[in-house]
Amino acid sequence: MSSTFTARPELIGTLGACSSTHWLASQTAMSVLERGGNAFDAAVAGGFVLQVVEPHLNGPAGEVPILSWDEKARSIEALRGQGCAPQDATAAAFRRLGLGLVPGIGLLAATVPAAFATWLTLLRDHGSWRLADVLAPAIGYARDGFPVSRRLCEAVLGVRALFLSEWHTSAEVWLEGSKVPAPGTLWRLPALANTYARIVAQAEREGQDRVSEIDAALRVWRDGFVAEEVDAFCRVPVGDSSGQAHAGFLRREDMANWRPAAEKPLMGRFGRYDVAKCGFWSQGPLFLQTLAMLQGAGLDAYAHDSADFVHRLAEATKLALADRLAWYGSAPASDACVQAHLLSTEYARERWKRVNLLQASRALDAGAPLGRSPRLPDLTVGARELRAADARFGIGEPTFQNLPPVAQWSERELFVGDTCHIDVIDRHGNMVAATPSGGWLSSSPAIPALGFALGTRLQMTWLEDGLPGSLTPGVAPCTTLSPSLALRDGEPYMVFGTPGGDQQDQWQLGFFLRHALHGMSMQEAIEAPSFHVRHYAASFWPRPVTLNRLKAESRFPPETLALLRERGHDLEVGEPWSEGRLSACSRTRDSHGRLVLRAAANPRGMQGYAVAR
Repeated sequence: MSSTFTARPELIGTLGACSSTHWLASQTAMSVLERGGNAFDAAVAGGFVLQVVEPHLNGPAGEVPILSWDEKARSIEALRGQGCAPQDATAAAFRRLGLGLVPGIGLLAATVPAAFATWLTLLRDHGSWRLADVLAPAIGYARDGFPVSRRLCEAVLGVRALFLSEWHTSAEVWLEGSKVPAPGTLWRLPALANTYARIVAQAEREGQDRVSEIDAALRVWRDGFVAEEVDAFCRVPVGDSSGQAHAGFLRREDMANWRPAAEKPLMGRFGRYDVAKCGFWSQGPLFLQTLAMLQGAGLDAYAHDSADFVHRLAEATKLALADRLAWYGSAPASDACVQAHLLSTEYARERWKRVNLLQASRALDAGAPLGRSPRLPDLTVGARELRAADARFGIGEPTFQNLPPVAQWSERELFVGDTCHIDVIDRHGNMVAATPSGGWLSSSPAIPALGFALGTRLQMTWLEDGLPGSLTPGVAPCTTLSPSLALRDGEPYMVFGTPGGDQQDQWQLGFFLRHALHGMSMQEAIEAPSFHVRHYAASFWPRPVTLNRLKAESRFPPETLALLRERGHDLEVGEPWSEGRLSACSRTRDSHGRLVLRAAANPRGMQGYAVAR
């Protein structure tokens, strides 16, 4: 028997398994399974609870890529839950405003709200519960109160001055007078509860059965009172990170015309595992590219916390990150043949040859798939934008960065905003992995009649023409959001994911290799010392460029950290438990063919929670 200590147990059950970034979402999902719902019902119910209890990390107007396994159909589906650019949001329109980048907060960066419609599409096409029953937990927490987490308090504190000075509708939602909510207090969101209750009531009047009710709710969202309020709110200028006030481009017609698309996921093989990821509209292929390069890295010869292991992962990741910058995206300049070749064994072998096993690379080295020369965006634009910008109230999407002392941030930028994740497996074997984000309370002012804010994912586009990631009306930005689903020996096995912006697939890859290659349990693999590299133009405004930075938890052996420095890594040693917020669930069959379900959750931050029984 293993004597390895973990801060949390890996839970085992047969009825269901759930794991998420917040205990109330996990408990909600399990309660649905206990009352006969399937994994799709449970994930949707938990997802809507996440919007209430982690509003600094996601909201109904954000986005949610979803990977799922349908046991009856024996198939994997990727649900493209990333909203597109509004029709009026052209690069020329931004340039006329004197902007070189899409601002990080405010109304200009809003894509078509996608989370609500994507969750309901999953429920309609794969679930079994009625809309009112699935939304009841979220409505109850929003109407009656939910416990405020420390992270939520810190997020509100970070933008309190903005709420009081400019975003008064948000102050009405998140401040009591001028005071920030205290950790552990119960906080109500009556406007959001009313929005959901109103949608349910109208859907029940218009629908005759479960499916028609959901379709009616989607119409209310896309072309009813919700779309009307969004349209009206976007026409009034508000302050944003450009240092000016701007109205938004998003209109009711944009919402009416958008639908989440169901598609086949991309697949990558590693040993006995096949890993499914979302397409090149996400950063999911980064995981698959890095995994393919590491096929020839001889990783099984090195301990998971050794310098050789970390160095190989870091250097392969750098190459994949450079390719992400050059080749990922869905704009007209993207090339499906080139993108497919990025995932080929031939290309992976070519790229791995560029790794120096003894020296860290300082070059942003994009490849030339099919002989095509890479074209990178102008990476100096961020520095120019910052000269005239207001960066006090939002840069980036760092996971679990500690709030600095007030004296350090009150007169300059504060980093706010992030993501959440939920995994569910039911007793039938259905599986869901979803990574909701966007529509944070700090992204734009709360719409008073609706009780939530719009997203800002359009900041991930470039205003230069001719790039795969160029801003294009009707085209979604390349999102960082990246859930995962793995098969083992051809059978559905594990769903997993994490918040973390540009770090999401890095943290997931380390977790996956520790589990699949080193034989750790999911919980052990989550809790093991972790790291990430910053070797990219960041996906979030103002798109700063960092090269050769490697951040590792201090729990790595001292000799590992010393060797990494010797190999030229710009090493930053972080807090002992600072890297990642992974959740994971798995399914296997015992010797009698019975399904055995497992769940594991991240102890970092003391908020993620796993449930299984």
